[in-house]
Amino acid sequence: MASLKTIIRGGQMCLKRCYATGSQLVEVTRDSDTGIDIISMARAPVNSLNTELLNSLKASLLEAKNSRSKGVILTSSLPTIFSAGIDLMEMYNADKNKLATYWQALQDAWLTLYTMEVPTVAAINGASPAGGCLLAISTEYRVFVQGKHSIGLNETQLGLVAPKWFRDLYISLLGYRKAELALLKGSQFKVEKALEIGLVDELAKDKADAIEKSKDYILSFENIPKLGRTQTKLAMRENLIEWFKKNKEADTEVFVNLIQLPEIQNGLKRYIEFLKQKQQ
Repeated sequence: MASLKTIIRGGQMCLKRCYATGSQLVEVTRDSDTGIDIISMARAPVNSLNTELLNSLKASLLEAKNSRSKGVILTSSLPTIFSAGIDLMEMYNADKNKLATYWQALQDAWLTLYTMEVPTVAAINGASPAGGCLLAISTEYRVFVQGKHSIGLNETQLGLVAPKWFRDLYISLLGYRKAELALLKGSQFKVEKALEIGLVDELAKDKADAIEKSKDYILSFENIPKLGRTQTKLAMRENLIEWFKKNKEADTEVFVNLIQLPEIQNGLKRYIEFLKQKQQ
């Protein structure tokens, strides 16, 4: 469900849309001067990717596409977290149907983001492990706010396996050998290291700076013919897109079977209990 309102920010008129089911999970603000949409995940406390948030994210991306957005900036409304990644509660003690529904929501949100024709940028304003990292590296360009946070695919640290479509994105950015080592160890990279290895493209002093640099990237295509840019982007991503479409059901089946293994469930239980104790 989307709600609409108009706001004034910095002397500019912006159109703000909110996508949510029961609560506000995603905020979308369009800059009337540039036509750029800023999509902010807003599921406190850590933007863990549950089914509702993923569906809201997909809806906001499709709305941007259908309303002729000039570009999309994906960020977070939370001060120190971009996204903590997959919501472990969606996987713990869940039956096959729930697991399949959840994984398909992640698949659909990812494919919608990855195949966006307009320029896409992640303004990463905080920690971005696992699924949060996946969202960031699915955009064209990444601006990382300086700080003590980190980014990376850390699935192995939870006893999980990063699927092929996670791994291929990593390989495309880091190169095969660096990606292999990072995936095996579940490495998390601090800001400067993430820039050094090519996981992010640029650093920013704060979120506002990250948004401005993200806008600069999108506006750098103003004089590039849209057709040529779009077709080049999709051609560069074609192999993974086509593989994914052909293997989507098989990918879901692999995920469901893996997550239901006793050792995986026991690992999830231990980690969830650890998080609960940490919050006390």
